[in-house]
Amino acid sequence: MKTNDNEAIICALDFKDPREAKNLVEELGDMVRIYKVGMLLQFNGGLDIISWLLERNKKVFLDMKYYDIPETVGSVVQEVARKGIHFLTVHGNSKIIQHAMQAKGNSPLKLLAVTLLTSMDAEDLQELGVSCSVEDLVFNRVQKALDYGCEGVIASGREAEIIRNKFGNNIIIITPGIRPSGQVIHEHKRAVTPREAVNSGADYLVVGRPIYQSSDPRKVVQEIKSEIN
Repeated sequence: MKTNDNEAIICALDFKDPREAKNLVEELGDMVRIYKVGMLLQFNGGLDIISWLLERNKKVFLDMKYYDIPETVGSVVQEVARKGIHFLTVHGNSKIIQHAMQAKGNSPLKLLAVTLLTSMDAEDLQELGVSCSVEDLVFNRVQKALDYGCEGVIASGREAEIIRNKFGNNIIIITPGIRPSGQVIHEHKRAVTPREAVNSGADYLVVGRPIYQSSDPRKVVQEIKSEIN
């Protein structure tokens, strides 16, 4: 893990009400620097919540998983880059990544290619008519992402070790589906603990429900940091 202590955890703000998101950010204070804004909060809070975070010196991980015709994705990425957002997810299609990289230009925005959602496994791939293994699919998408200059990938902790061993430190690995030991994994079929993710080579851990559904979010964050260290 290459990040410092207060940037290792990306807290997911999966709220309908922006006020709840702001309350959590204020409660966590300096314990967390990076926050994930996904489709639900963006629909309800829009650009206001992103601007609010940036004004407080927080980094924003905009998790929109853009997947559209490459020209459209490129146009949106230009706007995202102008906002000062730190991370943005796009699907790992070669032409999409290529257009997105061109669109972001020299901005500090870092593009992250989605390899395979942590809610999916080999059985789901079979239903989609994909005959290769999860590992082979992820490896192929990581290779394409790097070929077009993508800075990082979203990958399960179960594939992070393979990616790190193959590509070394030339790529950022962000791992979602993090569940502290003993907690419910919900729909994440390939969930891992914080320690497992870090040992596998993840740079950042995305954690949502274990933090915001807790009666003591600060305690949960501290426990995750302790497990990481």
